[in-house]
Amino acid sequence: MLHNSITMVIIILVINIVYVSFFTIRMILTLKGQRYLAAFISMFEVVIYVVGLGLVLDNLNEIQNLIAYAVGYGIGVIVGMKIEEKLALGYITVNVITTEHDKDLPKQLREKGYGVTNWMANGLEGDRLSMQILTPRKYELKLYQTIKELDPKAFIIAYEPKTIHGGFWVKAVRKGRIKA
Repeated sequence: MLHNSITMVIIILVINIVYVSFFTIRMILTLKGQRYLAAFISMFEVVIYVVGLGLVLDNLNEIQNLIAYAVGYGIGVIVGMKIEEKLALGYITVNVITTEHDKDLPKQLREKGYGVTNWMANGLEGDRLSMQILTPRKYELKLYQTIKELDPKAFIIAYEPKTIHGGFWVKAVRKGRIKA
């Protein structure tokens, strides 16, 4: 009897980890506008959910099953987030403000394949060079590293754009011209 109980706990735990991972990925795909892929994934997600919840509801007198369900849910959130980090869907816009006018940072970043729009700005302590850079999220950390190598004191703000239309950014970035 104990062997079956442990097996049931493991099955419920694994089912919920898989279910919540699918749920997380589906939500992210939905937010990124990938509706058909999200709908396809949701078909598997709901089957897994019903099976897992059914196992728990059929054995409500076994508290370890409910605990396994809850623990599996929590682990599933973490696994789903890790999967999303690896997929790195979408784009990131990075605003950089620097005092380094002489280094021609925009040119150096463009040579690496990034789309850079730059302009002169005024800060509290004088003139600044301001840049706006678009890159796929999978290159986000590499971009930060490159900026910090070029100017360790650069002020960096990043955000995820909701809509991108036209311009050099979209054409060049989609063609994967970022150099490692």
